[in-house]
Amino acid sequence: MVDYLRRIAFLCRKELITLLKEPSSRAMLFAPALMQALLFGYGATFDLRHVPYAVLDPGAGASSTELLARLDGAGIFERQAVLRSSSQIAGLIDANEVLLVISFPADFEQRLAAGQQAPLQLIMDGRNSTTAGAAAGHIAAIVSSFNQQRSGTAQGVQLVTRSWYNPNLESRWQLMPALIAALSMLQTLLIAALSVAREREQGTFDQLLVTPLTPMQILVGKAVPSILVGLVQSTLILLVIRFWFHIPMAGSVGLLYLALLVFTIASVGIGLSISAVAANMQQAMLYTFLLIMPLMLLSGLMTPVANMPKVLQLATYANPLRFGIDLVRRVYLEGAGLHEIGFNFVPMLVVAAITLPLAAWLFRNRLT
Repeated sequence: MVDYLRRIAFLCRKELITLLKEPSSRAMLFAPALMQALLFGYGATFDLRHVPYAVLDPGAGASSTELLARLDGAGIFERQAVLRSSSQIAGLIDANEVLLVISFPADFEQRLAAGQQAPLQLIMDGRNSTTAGAAAGHIAAIVSSFNQQRSGTAQGVQLVTRSWYNPNLESRWQLMPALIAALSMLQTLLIAALSVAREREQGTFDQLLVTPLTPMQILVGKAVPSILVGLVQSTLILLVIRFWFHIPMAGSVGLLYLALLVFTIASVGIGLSISAVAANMQQAMLYTFLLIMPLMLLSGLMTPVANMPKVLQLATYANPLRFGIDLVRRVYLEGAGLHEIGFNFVPMLVVAAITLPLAAWLFRNRLT
């Protein structure tokens, strides 16, 4: 057993030296993960922070002025133009100068004074439907508050909302923990996919096969360095999220790393299977890039899996990233325990149990 483990350790050492011997290689292993985490944190946000708008208010009464003052004071809406006619609306929206236009009728003030309903028209840029919908929701809330103050009566039923796990409903909180799994998978999959393809291209893999090393030893020796690199990258992203963006962690660090370990093993199994099939590094990179996009789209990173068609929902069970993201989010944000997330380990373990032996078999039996 000692000799068995020593052979694996020698192979792991060789793989780590190959990955880390060049300063540029070391930088490429960790710099992209750090850069992508920062870019996603600052750039990929769905929070409504800036809404340029224009106003068409022919009457310019006291009520419309007060309502617009509430919009301007919300800190989100920025008035770009005051229009004189409806013919100016299309040009502003077509040129992306404003997201929406608020159009008051000419008799807006008179209608309100007479106790009648006064319509308020919102003309929105539907090309950015998510932001436009969120802006319309904010305006609806401001108009509702305005109406309540004018009527002077409180509503009979008052709705009080409370958001768990993300009290301010910041999209960064929902997105960033998922990157602990998603970003590390990108490079872990690529590193594992290139490990055997590199040696096959250099002509050293056949020499490795005629050594006393068994296919399982070769598999472990190739997998362990990739797993270590993946966990280090996940740790780097975790530190950025926790201490740079100050997103609080509610769960257990040990459970989080247990989930990341199982997820990384499943990812490495897929990468090694690709590497065993590919004849050279170019093929390995091509297969990896072809696979990464479907894995990302079917992971629930941006859109919930429950919103997908039933056929695609079934397909996601073969995607370890789906369960890795769910595990990280629930542990990090909810503080979920093992009994609450235990099922998520099953599909990842099944993927690992299939892909790792498959890769070991392909090492010796792949058709050339």
